[in-house]
Amino acid sequence: MPFPARVFKAYDIRGLSPAEIDENFAYRLGCVFPEYAKARIVVVGRDTRQTSPAIAAALVDGLLTGGAKIVEVGLVSTPLFYFGVAKDHAHEAGIMVTASHNPASYNGFKLVRAGAGPIGGQEMQTIRRLMEESSGTRTRASGRQIAVLDVKEDYLKTLFSLVEKEKIQGLRLGVDAGNGMAGVILPQLFERLSVEVFPLYLEPDGTFPHHEANPLKEETLKELKTLVRNQQAHLGAAYDGDADRVGLVDETGTSVPADLLATLLVSDLLRQHPGSTVLFDLRSSRVYQEEVERLGGRAVMSRVGHSFIKSQLKESGAVFAFELAGHYYFKNFPGVECPDLFLLMVLARLAAAGRSLSELIAPFKKYFHSGEINFEVADKERIIEELERQYGSQGKLIKIDGLRVDFDEWWFSVRPSNTEPLLRLNLEAASRELMEEKRAELSELIEIKRLS
Repeated sequence: MPFPARVFKAYDIRGLSPAEIDENFAYRLGCVFPEYAKARIVVVGRDTRQTSPAIAAALVDGLLTGGAKIVEVGLVSTPLFYFGVAKDHAHEAGIMVTASHNPASYNGFKLVRAGAGPIGGQEMQTIRRLMEESSGTRTRASGRQIAVLDVKEDYLKTLFSLVEKEKIQGLRLGVDAGNGMAGVILPQLFERLSVEVFPLYLEPDGTFPHHEANPLKEETLKELKTLVRNQQAHLGAAYDGDADRVGLVDETGTSVPADLLATLLVSDLLRQHPGSTVLFDLRSSRVYQEEVERLGGRAVMSRVGHSFIKSQLKESGAVFAFELAGHYYFKNFPGVECPDLFLLMVLARLAAAGRSLSELIAPFKKYFHSGEINFEVADKERIIEELERQYGSQGKLIKIDGLRVDFDEWWFSVRPSNTEPLLRLNLEAASRELMEEKRAELSELIEIKRLS
């Protein structure tokens, strides 16, 4: 039977549930996954969405039918799930039932290989084809081989082996888990810190009753910003639905971009790993590259998307990577995103510096960024080709993900959305005037070509 191609995205599977993602979908995925991933033992985790228990149960039935043994890690955040897959070499693959930051009406799956290595890109369409070619009705496999694993304690021990928690003292922290999966681990993490915590919505609730759990959206951060100001907290942190991203606000309640936060912390990482390679999202501020080079490291640009970055992290031997969306990846954890570790590192830096986050970030606010601007475009490649024709010979051309062109005083990038008819423009310049001039120039050109 056919399955909608649109739910098989570049990095994961996500769709309306049960309209697009239902128990039959989960069962068929489970049936074909062990053979595709060459996995005899598969780790399964899930979030707290209302459809997740039934979908996870159908998935497990399919995996057992497909010949796999199951290790269930239960209700977990995505970083906890990754940790559960990677902590044992016998775990040959894993599937997390989650739709990340999407609204409550969605569900989906994140797929990984041994070591929590990503499955994505064109592999998703191969899996779709295998699911459509599979046959048979759902059965409960006899001799169910299911083990249950609680990874929380080992996860926390690993976190605190990488950060000196004794030095994190005297801070006030606001946290908004958005009723997402961060709430399954944050209370235990905070119990081990000498930090005063002001929590919002730590109770996991798959209906997301208070607001969407997406730290890129201002509406998500609104209550956190007020909390930080009212409680005179040093920092605020907001997690997304499956807790693989975090957004931070400073003591004034102002959002701090991920590239500037990464620039702040990269000195600690390069002090621990002198001369190492670090990766960065191609939409990031030029200040990150400059700081890495000043510190003797090597900054390498990456395309956007967690599956692409994780693969490049492994191939390059880089110790760290980040995306503007709030993903932070660490080689020693183990090549996957861990916002909990990143938050601990920021707290440690604040405690050691004895200065506010806004003061620490201020030296890196050297450039003026447009933010991401979306254009609805049917023929995305045609417009990218036109931009390359007009600008490519004038600057340094980079084509790892759409088009980026670097000039002495400014740069821009345009990327096609993987899931929507959108072209995404980002640009940065040495002055606000130049940024606004180039933003208007590029926007006008894209609009003219879009309508022609």
